[in-house]
Amino acid sequence: MKQRSLIVAYILLIWFVISFVTNLIGPLMPIIIKDFELSLGMAGFLPFSFFLAYGLISIPGGMLVEARGARSTLLLAFVLNLLGSLAIAIKPDYGFVIAGLFVIGLGMALLQVVINPLMRTAGGESHFAFYSVMGQLIFGLASFISPEVFKLLMERPGAAEARLVWVAFYWAFLAIFIGLILLNQALPIPRVELKDDERAGGLAAYRDLLKRRDVWLFFIGIVAYVGTEQTLANWMSQFLSSYHGYAATGEAADAVGRFWGLMSLGCLLGLLLLKLFDAQRVLAGFTLAAMGCVALALFGSAAQSLIAFPLAGFCLSVMFSVIFSLGLNSLDQHHGALSGILCSGILGGAVLPLLVGTLGDHIGLRLAMTLVFLTLAFILSISVWARPLVRNETVPWRQLLAARQPKP
Repeated sequence: MKQRSLIVAYILLIWFVISFVTNLIGPLMPIIIKDFELSLGMAGFLPFSFFLAYGLISIPGGMLVEARGARSTLLLAFVLNLLGSLAIAIKPDYGFVIAGLFVIGLGMALLQVVINPLMRTAGGESHFAFYSVMGQLIFGLASFISPEVFKLLMERPGAAEARLVWVAFYWAFLAIFIGLILLNQALPIPRVELKDDERAGGLAAYRDLLKRRDVWLFFIGIVAYVGTEQTLANWMSQFLSSYHGYAATGEAADAVGRFWGLMSLGCLLGLLLLKLFDAQRVLAGFTLAAMGCVALALFGSAAQSLIAFPLAGFCLSVMFSVIFSLGLNSLDQHHGALSGILCSGILGGAVLPLLVGTLGDHIGLRLAMTLVFLTLAFILSISVWARPLVRNETVPWRQLLAARQPKP
């Protein structure tokens, strides 16, 4: 029991590190643009390099977990994270930052592939849903803390005027990943027995899936979601700084933190709504609300924009899990292979922010960010055309309330 709790705590720590490192990119964008004197298009290559790695490694990562097990996969992931952080720390110029973020992205993708089945094994199947939600809450907490720590670093005397102050983060990450490597080798990591729906599957399974139109549409749905999320998270600070004069190391960084914090709160509301309503109706409602928030963020006043950007995070909260589950529930086989294909759609976080940055150099960041309405429109369409074989189980709200009331 003690060992199980130790491994669960270790996995939750990994979730925290994944989120903290990943979501630091957003508040860093305006500072790196200033330090390296980048165009918006060149800055767009920062998230592009990181999330491109997800698209390339997700399927091979699943095969690696099957072939070599959890400990070896975790070790490789941490080594990649360490090497990427080292590259940025020792030579913080534009080319090395791009390369370093790509290598860190490879490591982060491997971590996300392995920790879900590891959590199921360590925590037990009966507790898996609880620990999964806890992992998402830890992820959201780290996403909220990351911009706040960035803000504290940049508010030190003289930090705002100095170049490359942010490199201190990557020196710190070096120490963190060395610590995680030592923990990985010392802890009793259990052997992960993959379930059928967690196995990567053979080439025949992928060939069968890639012939299906709905598989491609769900893949595009994940591309659209992650592209939307990362475009807002990565360009929000620059937008608030450029159009409304908010400090990139102050109010704009706070907005990024609130974006991720409200996304975690939205997950809690989503869990309740999915008990009451069909998933496609929940997806439609949250997507329409997101469109309204983005419109207000881009075209409203400074005060409205500062509020609407974080509220958009609240509205995005359920989209990934609903799209993913609709995709899996639309097939009766090859779930492991489909999961790999859908996870590859995380490369949307590479494509859309880069496209927005490139267009922003020519038509302005505000108009470029309206591309998000196209991706949200596609996500909205999923709520119409998806035909899952299994729908989420719902209960009448009166029954749910009655179940919550204490018996006399």
